[in-house]
Amino acid sequence: MFVRLSAALLAMAVLATAGSANAQSLTGSGKLLLTGGVSQIEGAAGGGLTPWAVIGGYGSARQIGANVYATDVNTTDFDIRSTGVLIGLYDRVELSYSRQAFNTQDVGTALGLGQNYTINQDTLGIKVKVLGDAVLDQDRWWPQVSVGAQFKKNDKAALVTALGARRGKDTDYYISATKLYLARGILLNGTLRSTRANQYGILGFGGMDDKRHTQFEGSAAWLINRKLAIGAEVRTKPDNLAIAKEGAAFDVFAAYAASKNISLTIAYADLGHVVTRRQTGLYASLQVGF
Repeated sequence: MFVRLSAALLAMAVLATAGSANAQSLTGSGKLLLTGGVSQIEGAAGGGLTPWAVIGGYGSARQIGANVYATDVNTTDFDIRSTGVLIGLYDRVELSYSRQAFNTQDVGTALGLGQNYTINQDTLGIKVKVLGDAVLDQDRWWPQVSVGAQFKKNDKAALVTALGARRGKDTDYYISATKLYLARGILLNGTLRSTRANQYGILGFGGMDDKRHTQFEGSAAWLINRKLAIGAEVRTKPDNLAIAKEGAAFDVFAAYAASKNISLTIAYADLGHVVTRRQTGLYASLQVGF
């Protein structure tokens, strides 16, 4: 039901806004390469780990943009796959839906859950730009600022509550600020997230306490040329489950945009301590859109 509702909300948003748009605004792609970011693990436009203030897709203020993506993070003990779709409405509002699949592989057998036992999470996201323009405001000191929410539902609520979580669904809220120094090819982003999620929500929400925790997420990228960017990210997370220590995650990445229709991101990711031990591995994400 959650997936059907997500798809319906996305469709309704497009239909409602398309009525006031002409054909050119719907089919154009007015942004520079890579300035809309890539798709982060929960589906929002940004880096691989954290949302940025930019609105996803290549639609300008008079256009609609959209992306679909697939990401795989293969770590020491686990495999995390994320797929989803994003719609950017007139460079002002972003709507996204994604599914994260956490495959426990051999660990599932050791824990008595079965080989390749998988926990799935659906995430419905919304982001709204409230200040500035990362590309156009080059002569101003302030960044682009957006606020967002990610509504998450875990399909193994009974399991995660047995592990100590308080519930299997919840909402993260965040505010992101992104500053692009176009002449130098440098992008900086900072995000503050209010969350109760354990491991992005894959291990449920709440734990030893049921308070919201404010976490920091940061990104820095260097646009080497119009098609290639390299950078690094960090994301802090609550450590709120008694049976499973949780630490901050970081990555170093390279994103290549062959065109406005296709981009590839490769990264080395360290997801911190996840259930058994520190999890590191390769991150690969393919994004197709306009």
